[in-house]
Amino acid sequence: METRKLVAVLNKKIETGKVLNALAHMTVGLVSSYPDQDFGVIDYTDKDGGSHMASKFPYIILRADNSNKIRTLRIACIEKNIPFASFTNCMTVGGWEEQVERSKSTPEAELEYYGICLLGEKSDLDELTKKFSLWM
Repeated sequence: METRKLVAVLNKKIETGKVLNALAHMTVGLVSSYPDQDFGVIDYTDKDGGSHMASKFPYIILRADNSNKIRTLRIACIEKNIPFASFTNCMTVGGWEEQVERSKSTPEAELEYYGICLLGEKSDLDELTKKFSLWM
């Protein structure tokens, strides 16, 4: 039985297409930012030899009522040294260069969080995310 898992907490106030885009970007960011971490990626090879790469770890998708709930979770991850990646409103309009500049010029307190992705021990993540509901 696996003791690690991935969790995403998404802002329920953001429209579905935008929040799924954020989820994809955060997942890539999380994997790329922590190359020393085991993400449990394995090949689910089919009978015909086709490769289907995915994590063997559970990936739970939760929802937050608002950006501030995600901000609080992000702070807790920093304090507990839990690997995470987050996505904000500054990362949505224009090209990546504009998004980086907008992020640099926006105080953290003014960011609207679309979501956060975490990797860690189930017990640690369960404790941090127990107040969130499943994404429906």
